Amino acid sequence: MTRELYRADQLPVFQNRMFSTAEAAQACARGDVALVQDAQTGLVFNSAFRPELMQYDADYQNEQAVSSVFRSHLDEITLIVERHFRSRSLIEVGCGKAYFLEHLQGLGFKITGIDPAYEGDNPKVVKARFSREAGLQAEGLILRHVLEHIQQPADFLAELHVANGGDGTIFIEVPCLDWICSHRAWFDIFYEHVNYFRLDDFRRLFGRIHESGHVFGGQYLYVVADLASLRDTAQAQTERFEFPADFAASIGRFADRIRTRNAAAVVWGGASKGVIFSLFMQRAGVRIDCVVDINPAKQGRYLPATGLRVSSPGEMLTQVAAGADIYVMNGNYLAEIRRMTQDKFNYMTVDHE
Repeated sequence: MTRELYRADQLPVFQNRMFSTAEAAQACARGDVALVQDAQTGLVFNSAFRPELMQYDADYQNEQAVSSVFRSHLDEITLIVERHFRSRSLIEVGCGKAYFLEHLQGLGFKITGIDPAYEGDNPKVVKARFSREAGLQAEGLILRHVLEHIQQPADFLAELHVANGGDGTIFIEVPCLDWICSHRAWFDIFYEHVNYFRLDDFRRLFGRIHESGHVFGGQYLYVVADLASLRDTAQAQTERFEFPADFAASIGRFADRIRTRNAAAVVWGGASKGVIFSLFMQRAGVRIDCVVDINPAKQGRYLPATGLRVSSPGEMLTQVAAGADIYVMNGNYLAEIRRMTQDKFNYMTVDHE
């Protein structure tokens, strides 16, 4: 039995897939989000999710390590990995483009990656799904920003448990639903993310957690747990979860400001948050004049749904007058953005309104 908590209709299926034309971007595949809480397990997920829509390809661009701020976050994660896995064999499940895996390799970790969509040529990455048939086992598993994309996450963890011989230590990092709610971050609800986790969810999932906490300014949570202690969440006590009544109230406030200000409106961040923020502003009837991203793979290409073109910081500086409003999609990057733009603008951190 489930209860609906939040709904957002017709969001782009991939908020990080980039397009070569505005028309193709506007015609992107879309899907509905209906977040519900399962009364038995306590887990929050999108009941309207359709996995057959999820086909990742080379146009999917989500590399965040271009930013020194995000690289500092990875340094913090590395310290956690050092504490628990320094002399142990590792598998990174869902290693993506293998940036973090290669970072750990450079530090001397014995690590193998596995990801069916991997496109590189690192011989330590297996292009497959982690299962018993893959024939891989390690003392530690790393699962960074994977579990939020997986339907039936408890079943997936159970598969990992079996594939790894019923043993080992697992590190999991995912976005934090409590942070999303406390910051009224409606722009952090994406179709790609089937699941939305709280630390309490992992306390129910695992009997033995060695370490847990929040990173990246609280936006992400992590746990280091024994795989052997995985348990059935349907047997656990769950609490009723609710979204704040004013969760989406800032949509109207931001739209009113853009509508009444005699200045350009710039969105800084052409990734997930910027895609959703721009779409909701467009639906509110206001114009976003420019979208900026420091990732060269996004520049000159177009955001899904809105068809807005992504500019480089340098291009934006030549086109937008000083004093314009820059809507900073992630407050963690504010100091970096101020430096890159010589502090010439009015900066609105949408997650710290």
